[in-house]
Amino acid sequence: MDPIRNPYAPGAGQRPPELAGRDDQLRAFDVVLERVSRGRPERSLVLTGLRGVGKTVLLNALRSAAVRRGWGTGKLEARPDQSLRRPLSSALHQAVRELGHPSTDEADHVLGVIRSFAQREAGPDAKLRDRWSPGIDVPPVRGRADSGDVEIDLVELLTDVGGLASDTGRGIAVFVDEMQDLGADDVSALCAACHELSQNGLPVIVVGAGLPHLPAVLSASKSYSERLFSYQRIDRLSREESDRALSSPAAEEDAAYADAALAALYDATSGYPYFIQAYGKAAWDVAPRSPITASDIAVAAPEAERELAVGFFGSRYERATPGEREYLRAMADAAGPDSDAVGSVGTAEVAAVLGKKPQSLSPARDSLLKKGLIYSGERGRIAFTVPHFGRYLREQG
Repeated sequence: MDPIRNPYAPGAGQRPPELAGRDDQLRAFDVVLERVSRGRPERSLVLTGLRGVGKTVLLNALRSAAVRRGWGTGKLEARPDQSLRRPLSSALHQAVRELGHPSTDEADHVLGVIRSFAQREAGPDAKLRDRWSPGIDVPPVRGRADSGDVEIDLVELLTDVGGLASDTGRGIAVFVDEMQDLGADDVSALCAACHELSQNGLPVIVVGAGLPHLPAVLSASKSYSERLFSYQRIDRLSREESDRALSSPAAEEDAAYADAALAALYDATSGYPYFIQAYGKAAWDVAPRSPITASDIAVAAPEAERELAVGFFGSRYERATPGEREYLRAMADAAGPDSDAVGSVGTAEVAAVLGKKPQSLSPARDSLLKKGLIYSGERGRIAFTVPHFGRYLREQG
């Protein structure tokens, strides 16, 4: 098979050639866009799932859908050590530019509010290099979105942005990746702003994506967040969807898979989109001809596993300290080889494997939670954020 024509794309956030299994989410989002454009009430959206299920890819696809509707859009990636002000200001600056409001004066006023919101983080005595401006050449609007209270400021900011969008008969959508990494104050402010927007019927929506515990993060901030957002769990693909993700791109290149090869690939990948792309790429490169057979998959599997061990599993494992790695391996041992790809284990079980008291392991556990290597879906239980990570650790010895 010609490697130049290999259609598969196992990259972080890289859209696969066939976005299989996400039709329901795309259709539902089209309805949201149309309802909001018509002034109908609609909730913002939160996507949750493990690493490698395609949350970022879907987030980008939803953004493209909004752009096609003429909406203004902006995207940011939350980071644990970064305030929301600067990245959100950049995202909204781009959204206002995309919206293309016909009145320069009104658009400039909102851009001035965005600049005011961004610069408030630096403070009045900040050095010139810290007085960040996202390419906005209008002066900041004093007394708007610059109180220093991020909840007050964010409500004022998004209200002004929403008013600008309503003039055009379209809307503005802000896409937030890794949403679970927002600080507690920023999460609270974002929930309060979305609540205000929904009450006032302004055409601004937030689309967030994050790990499975994101709903708990939002709920801990504002109790009404359970009703504020529409939650959609993004999971692995079914066998039929997995087959389509592999076969459709191959057909575009005049190639095909034997049924046994597709079955072998589903067994190897468990339907996780990132794994499907990695194994599909390896199978294409080793197969001498079409159709790709189960024997080709057997030859390709070690290469795909080596690629995943370095780029998907290994890159995350290397971020852990020796003590944290010991904790991760104990999690894998506690889960056992017969556990599914995403099973959780009790913190007491991990402590038992290590022969230590659970309290003594709290620093390692908390650090792994902050690094996004594990998450806690319920009290006293933890799980890997990466599917098959336990199997990888057991194979490492």
